[in-house]
Amino acid sequence: MSPSGMFRDEWAAREPIVLDLHHYHTNKMATVTLKGSNQQMPLVGFGLWKIPNEKTADTVYAALKAGYRLLDGAGDYGNEKEAGEGLARAIKDGVVKREEVFVTSKLWNTFHSPEHVAQAARMQLKHWGLEYFDLFHIHFPIALKYVDPAHRYPPGWQADDGTTVELDNTPIQSTWQAMEKLHDEGLAKNIGVSNFNGSLLLDVLRYARIPPAVLQIEHHPYLVQQPLVDLAKAYGIAITAYCSFGPASWVELDMHVAVPSLLDHGDVSAIASKYGKTTAQILLRWALQRGIAVIPKSSDPGRVVSNLQSNDFSLEAADMDKLTGLDQGLRFNDPSNMSLGLSIFA
Repeated sequence: MSPSGMFRDEWAAREPIVLDLHHYHTNKMATVTLKGSNQQMPLVGFGLWKIPNEKTADTVYAALKAGYRLLDGAGDYGNEKEAGEGLARAIKDGVVKREEVFVTSKLWNTFHSPEHVAQAARMQLKHWGLEYFDLFHIHFPIALKYVDPAHRYPPGWQADDGTTVELDNTPIQSTWQAMEKLHDEGLAKNIGVSNFNGSLLLDVLRYARIPPAVLQIEHHPYLVQQPLVDLAKAYGIAITAYCSFGPASWVELDMHVAVPSLLDHGDVSAIASKYGKTTAQILLRWALQRGIAVIPKSSDPGRVVSNLQSNDFSLEAADMDKLTGLDQGLRFNDPSNMSLGLSIFA
């Protein structure tokens, strides 16, 4: 049976995702049209993970001034207040208008119960100083025991003892229906999911009144996830990649494995030399050419600009295939390393 015959007809995959990849011929940034809202989401955004609080406001301001129009944040990052300050300053200075910036955030695991979803979203919007998110994700398909923000925020993975992981029995369906209410109330223009595998994505589609607009996943040449990419595209769900540089994001957390850095990999370097680009630009362009949005971050002003310029060239099919051929199914962001109860990718 084809995908369009399995679930609700009104959300069947009858229309392809619309990508505008040719911003370098116009004054527009490359975008993807999100199904349902028809909102344009930039294909190159700026990620806020691991940016120190004291540097976040200035970093966000600099990114917006450099031309970024998508900011990818999350409650778990602990820097949304400062990110909002940087955005507010950019708006005040005339760098951007609010409607020109696509702001993404995510619901943390401890807020999955329906009564806590809106509470968390409103709190995070207050931190940002915003009235709505352009996109609000379920961060992980994992429900943890509720933690009052007044007690600890961001709550993190472990309980107060710093080691115990306390699970909650809230099903994804209940959380998703509460997410749909956020959309109904205008608190989120689009809702999505992050770190969902194929079976969970299909499950959400069975009962969703408003299907996920975006799926955010770990994606790089060491973890291509082709079947999941194909599934999402079949249902018109846009895809955003995080950790586009593979192990580089995880070295400082000591969560990497002994594999060559993609930024220094011989095959990636050879392709970069061929096109006169950086290895980072090659890795980002590989994802973009696969129709997948990217959210790199950097504290280096030069790399901030060069990462944004990853869409003004095309890779030949042979080079695309060489990069895809590096796939090892190697995942760096795997919560099961903390507890078997978190084995969402098993």
